[in-house]
Amino acid sequence: MTINLQSVHFDADKKLIDFAYEKTTKLTLFYDGLISCEIILRLDKDTHNENKVAEIKINAKGQELFSKKQSLSFEESIDLACEALKTQIKKYKEKSLEQQ
Repeated sequence: MTINLQSVHFDADKKLIDFAYEKTTKLTLFYDGLISCEIILRLDKDTHNENKVAEIKINAKGQELFSKKQSLSFEESIDLACEALKTQIKKYKEKSLEQQ
């Protein structure tokens, strides 16, 4: 699976980039038909603390899966988005197996 990462309104450090790659790569354990992944990390200009947003879009065979989460840290946002995607991937896998 190819992974592209963009950071908007800030420069992501290597530790954060590695964390995002590691988390999204683990999603291939649940379904090997994942083709590509696009991660967008954005720093919102809100006045409250929960201004770190992670958007993850995954292209699977015939389907596009998406999750967007916002929290106090990018790591937490990425973690929450990956958990949501894990659920979507499992449902998609079951659905595609039923159709065969």
